[in-house]
Amino acid sequence: MATQTIQPLTGIPVARLAERVLVVGDPARARRAGGMLDGGEQIALNREYVTWTGHWKGVPVSVVSHGVGANGAAACFEELSRAGATTIIRVGTAGGLAPEVTDGALVVASGAVRADGLSEALAPLAYPALADPRLTAALAQAARATGLPVHVGVAATVAAFYPSPLTTYGGPAQALPHTVWRDCGAIAVEMEAAALLVLAALHRVAAGVILAIDGNPLAQGDASMSTYDPDRAVVDQAKLAALKAGLDALAADA
Repeated sequence: MATQTIQPLTGIPVARLAERVLVVGDPARARRAGGMLDGGEQIALNREYVTWTGHWKGVPVSVVSHGVGANGAAACFEELSRAGATTIIRVGTAGGLAPEVTDGALVVASGAVRADGLSEALAPLAYPALADPRLTAALAQAARATGLPVHVGVAATVAAFYPSPLTTYGGPAQALPHTVWRDCGAIAVEMEAAALLVLAALHRVAAGVILAIDGNPLAQGDASMSTYDPDRAVVDQAKLAALKAGLDALAADA
């Protein structure tokens, strides 16, 4: 438990943070999820970190946004752990890597590739980034109840959102790091899961990850992501379903 009454970067008042926390990248999505809670109320706003607290199916839950990328997200996860969170579920968006993981599907990450550029400063790279098995099972069950396609497997957490022009514009396809992770068996790519899973392990916090798929650049032949569009209806449906599944898994774990 933190000694501070207010966490310095997130601005979260420790006394008002629930033990079960849903984290999302987008502050707007945090507000959306917070508005879904019974008695939901915004309790903090600082930088990219928006925090709501309320109840879901009778269980106290907080929702916090962490922004884009592992560095800022890790600061959020650290402060949540210090403030007393015991369970954290990341609900995010991701690109598909496996050809069958396409727009509008849900991915429950059982673990993550640690190519985020941050987690190696926290623990040796030989240490795996693994999701809590109980939360993974609860997320998979809740995801399947949405009726959307669901895949369970490893997500690749990377440091750069857009691929480098050095490996995409005219470069060989095999040079793309996403291709390597796909060939290793990773089914989706995103930017924060590994940081969460490593930090959660260090703090003995249970953590899980569910992702809404907003494209598959390899399957679509768009390695440069020039046609990336996350604002389509099929993606929004998956985002909402992922939020509900994440909240349901938090409540089931109570």
